[in-house]
Amino acid sequence: MRPVKGKKASSGGDFRYSAGPARVPWHAVGEPFSQADAMSILEFLLPPGESPAKYRRRLGSVRRAVLALARESGRATKLTLGKQVEQAEKEARRFLKVKHACYLTNWTAGMEIGYKLSGLRPGDEVIIPSITFVATMAYPLLIGAKVVFADVDPRTLNLDPRYLERKITSRTRVIVPVHVGGFPCDMDRIMSIARRRDIYVMEDAAHGFGATYKGRQLGTIGHFGGYSFHEVKNINSLGEGGLLVTNLPCGEQFKKARFLGLDFSRTIPNWLYDVSALEDRFGRPQAPGNHSATEIQGLAFRLQFARIQKIIAARRKAAAFLASELAGEPGLLPPPKEGRGTRSSCHLYLLRVDPRTLRADIQALKAKLSRKGVTQIPHFGPLYKFDIVRKFGYDPKAIAKTCPNTEEVFNHGFTHLPLYPLTGQQLRYMAKAVKESVRQLRAGK
Repeated sequence: MRPVKGKKASSGGDFRYSAGPARVPWHAVGEPFSQADAMSILEFLLPPGESPAKYRRRLGSVRRAVLALARESGRATKLTLGKQVEQAEKEARRFLKVKHACYLTNWTAGMEIGYKLSGLRPGDEVIIPSITFVATMAYPLLIGAKVVFADVDPRTLNLDPRYLERKITSRTRVIVPVHVGGFPCDMDRIMSIARRRDIYVMEDAAHGFGATYKGRQLGTIGHFGGYSFHEVKNINSLGEGGLLVTNLPCGEQFKKARFLGLDFSRTIPNWLYDVSALEDRFGRPQAPGNHSATEIQGLAFRLQFARIQKIIAARRKAAAFLASELAGEPGLLPPPKEGRGTRSSCHLYLLRVDPRTLRADIQALKAKLSRKGVTQIPHFGPLYKFDIVRKFGYDPKAIAKTCPNTEEVFNHGFTHLPLYPLTGQQLRYMAKAVKESVRQLRAGK
């Protein structure tokens, strides 16, 4: 692609070097992407389908069109933390009705910032549910905080407030409820417990973007909350992406928390900025990290976010179909009920069984479904069973004794069915396969 003509540096240039009009600008993008690069990216996103020959013919015409376009185009002058990321944050704030939103590399990075601003330090305790993704405990383990595993509600797989209260000590700094599958936790009870003890709550709504709890968006009820836009989520931003939100004043620190503490409100002599520490809820310094999101991630998020309601509606329709088809089948338990103003994002379909009525447990049902070609995965393996936890000095057997529901439901009681954009034929086949398998198990086959 030909270079941009003109006497001024592009207003989209890297913020570190945007120094106003210049005959020799310093572009943020050191090596521009070529027409061939753009074509390779397009081919990656739109690979060959069922007719390779037709695909190759179409690809040739597209390549010629892109080459012609390249002759008339400029070049992208900002690839990270620019207008697309800013607009993504603006749109998210409006949708979620929050004061501060920070778009970043992924939700794991968002949790790291939330933990830091909550004042988490080595020796402090974090309470998380026993069933969640490993990312929930990554930062506490990294810094030497203690991870405390609380048992789950067997009806939802979410953090059970009854077990939560038993795990609180004077060292507890953060509670992390996880909305598994996009179904809301009992946030009223969790927040009530946290307020009495002056403990911060960070909602792990990785599965819950677009879901609501009593009329409020999931992720906006705790002190911090956030979402994942990883490739498997309801919406994604080209494979990775995350969003951290809060209504607390400390949200003003999000941008410098995301990018190494760069502080443009002041400078040091002969330089463009200062570098500041973060200040946690106790006024203590915390070191920032680098979690910069790219412009293409921001754009991809915005494109899918624009149709979030249609995406969730389609998933809800699929979930309702499965619930209707499986209702009343002995051995199957109904999915958790939504209350007034409480709606799941339907990221996953929770399939629970009653082993006594079924005369078998979930492992037997999973095996039958796999043989029928129905993919199903229980989200997630209990964290205390992983080797990394043992290597950090935890006793898996002792923890398991404090999490009886987890042991029962994971080993015997549940799995998840997919709610991706499935065809009607696929949905009908999946429902039929579940019913056939359940009936075979009840018959002792």
